[in-house]
Amino acid sequence: MQITSQLSSQLEQLRQQHRYRTLTQRQSSQVQFGNNDYLGLSMHPRVKAAYAEGIHQFGASSGASPLVSGYQAPHAYLREQLAQWLGREDALLFSSGFAANQCVMQALASIYQRIVLDKLSHASLIDGVRHFEHWKRFRHNDVAHAAQLLVPNEANLLVTESVFSMDGDSAPLTELANLQADLWVDDAHGIGVVGDDGRGAAEQLSAMQAPLLTITFGKGLGVMGAAIVGSSLLIDYLTNHAREFIYSTAMPAAQALAVSAAVDVVASSEGAVLRQRLNDTIQYFRECCRLNGLPIGDNHHAIQTLIVGDDAKAVAWGQALQTHGIHCGVIRPPTVPQGSARLRMTIAATHSNAQIDNLVAALVATRESLERAEIT
Repeated sequence: MQITSQLSSQLEQLRQQHRYRTLTQRQSSQVQFGNNDYLGLSMHPRVKAAYAEGIHQFGASSGASPLVSGYQAPHAYLREQLAQWLGREDALLFSSGFAANQCVMQALASIYQRIVLDKLSHASLIDGVRHFEHWKRFRHNDVAHAAQLLVPNEANLLVTESVFSMDGDSAPLTELANLQADLWVDDAHGIGVVGDDGRGAAEQLSAMQAPLLTITFGKGLGVMGAAIVGSSLLIDYLTNHAREFIYSTAMPAAQALAVSAAVDVVASSEGAVLRQRLNDTIQYFRECCRLNGLPIGDNHHAIQTLIVGDDAKAVAWGQALQTHGIHCGVIRPPTVPQGSARLRMTIAATHSNAQIDNLVAALVATRESLERAEIT
C-alpha cells in the first residue's frame, strides 16, 4: 500500500496517547460490567426460542434488501408491534442504531432549515449531519441555549438522546419538546428500562411532542438492530429515501422474531419485575460506592461512570480490574471530552449483590494500588 507509512505513523500516535484500541475477546471467566444487555434478555428463554424457531422457519438470512424480497411476515409484525406499543403510526427497521441515525439524518437534513443537536449526541447523528452547513450543537442539556439556536418561523429539527451513553444522565425531554422544533429522540439507552412500562421516551412524550424516535434492539431489548418510529408519512418518505434501508440486506426474519419476543417480555409483568430488580441493583451499587468513597457520576441509570481524567490512568484502572476478573468499559477521547477518560460500568438486572460487592471491592483495591504506585 502506498499509505503504509502514514497508517503506521497515525497508529503509533494513538499508542503514545494511550488511545490505541484493539479487539479483545470476551472471557467467560470475567464478570461483565461492560455490555448494555440491561435486562439480560439476550439469554432469556423466550427470546432465544423465538430466534431458534425463526432460523428453523425462515433461515439465517433474509436474502435481499427489504424492497427487493427481504421483507417477510416477522418484519411486518414487528413494525406493527412497535408502533402500537409506542403510540406511533409506523416504524422502519434497520440493521443497527448507527445505520438508522446516520442515514435518516442524511435523508431529512436537506428538508430542515436548521438542525440543532445536543453537544453529546451520538457519533451516528453527528456523522449523518456533518457534511451539511445548517446545523449547530447546543450545550449539553441546556434548553435555553437550544432555543437560541433555533430559527424562528422556519423548519427546525431538534435532536437529543433520552439517556446519554457515556454519562448515563437524562435529557430534559419535556422542556425540549416545548420548543418550536420537531424533536427527534434517540432512545437507545431508554427503551425497555426507563418508565413504568419500559416504553422509554414514548412513555413520557406523545407522537406530537416527539415525532421521531430511534429505538435500538441491542441494549434493553437484548437482540440487535434498530427502528425509526414515527408517522406513516415519515416512514413512507424514509422507505423511499433512506439509503441504508434501501440498499442493505434486511435483518433476518429470525432476528425480527427475537425482537418481538423481547418486546413481549418488556411489556409484561415479568418486564416490570426485571426493571425493578435492575433499579434495586443500581441503587445497591451506588450506595456501596458512597460508603467506600468512590466518586461515581450523579445518575440512577444502569450506566455508571467513574471519571479518572488521564487516559493512561484510565487504561491502568481497566487493566487492574481485569486481574480481579472484572471487565468494564475504559472510555477515552475522542469518545469523551479531553481530560475526562473514565470507567464506564453498566449494571444489569442479572447481576447479584455478591457480584456488585466484588466490583466495588475491586474498584477500592485498584484505587489503593494505583495510589501507592504514584507515591513510589
